[in-house]
Amino acid sequence: MNSRRETRRWPILTSMLIALMLTILPLRPDFAAWNPDWVAMALIFWALAMPTRVGVGTAWVAGLLLDVLKGAVLGQHALALTLMCYPLMRFHLRIRVFPLPQQCFTVAWLLLFYNFTLFWIDGILGKPVGQPERWYPVLSSTLIWPLVFDALKRLRRKAAVD
Repeated sequence: MNSRRETRRWPILTSMLIALMLTILPLRPDFAAWNPDWVAMALIFWALAMPTRVGVGTAWVAGLLLDVLKGAVLGQHALALTLMCYPLMRFHLRIRVFPLPQQCFTVAWLLLFYNFTLFWIDGILGKPVGQPERWYPVLSSTLIWPLVFDALKRLRRKAAVD
């Protein structure tokens, strides 16, 4: 492979690694429930920006890594991220041109679908599912989406990833 092309993968890999680290970052109990879905947001950005490089396969691998890091049932986050990523890949050309407020609304629906899939899997496994705190990451992720979008867009431009 072309070494120039491989060096341009570092922003994607680095941002996904940082998202994984932010996900397992220990927080005070007051703030732990509000920890955003960092991996899902990074995946949404890169799938919108570069759908030929980041897609359902990347979502599956990121989900498996997330399962291992969180100690979840193997495949739980992988399935949820993959199911979230499919409509994103299907409609990426439409979502990319949305103004930022409408894009935040779309991201909220994608994250709600991701968290509902996790909720559904927990219900099947017999885990307690009636906690309202499980939905807080959807709200916090939606609120910080403009900041994440701007930061990753700047990273993409600076690294000249196309």
